[in-house]
Amino acid sequence: MAIIITYRHTRRLSMRIAQNGDVRVSAPLRTPRIIIEAFIEKNQDWIVKAQARTAERLQQRAAFYDQLSLNTPAERKEATNRLRAIVDPMFEHYRREMNAQPSRITFRRSTSRWGSCNHRTRSISLSIYLLLLPEWCIEHVVVHELAHLHQPNHGPAFYALMDRHFPRWREARAETRRLSRNESEE
Repeated sequence: MAIIITYRHTRRLSMRIAQNGDVRVSAPLRTPRIIIEAFIEKNQDWIVKAQARTAERLQQRAAFYDQLSLNTPAERKEATNRLRAIVDPMFEHYRREMNAQPSRITFRRSTSRWGSCNHRTRSISLSIYLLLLPEWCIEHVVVHELAHLHQPNHGPAFYALMDRHFPRWREARAETRRLSRNESEE
């Protein structure tokens, strides 16, 4: 575990735990080292608990993504074909409904985002790991990315498009987060 101290234009000391377990401390400019060390010492219990929570979340995340093996080219091709069979009809339907035509659609092994849209090139990329979600959650991602062809940001106009074309988007987003974080339903 490393402790990384960053001096910033801020009013108070704060800390967070990075995914690798490092403690990242933000300190106001010119804060004496002894004050920072006392802050870290005072928060040792929090640090230990936060590192344990971070490690548990990473294990849960790995368990979720490990459900889909994409280790060989054959596995990736088969998964891409399965996903394409699901999303192609969705794209066809919503392209017409939303008057949104992407220039191309690609598939990646992304675990950082379900989809992305380059507004300028009009290209959409989807994570192959969408296969781990129910179809209605996949549909939400398709509509989300097509909406970005009209609205590149997540402002009110973007959410108005989502409300109009996929009214259950909030529910789908919550379900996607719940599943990918391996949380149990309450």
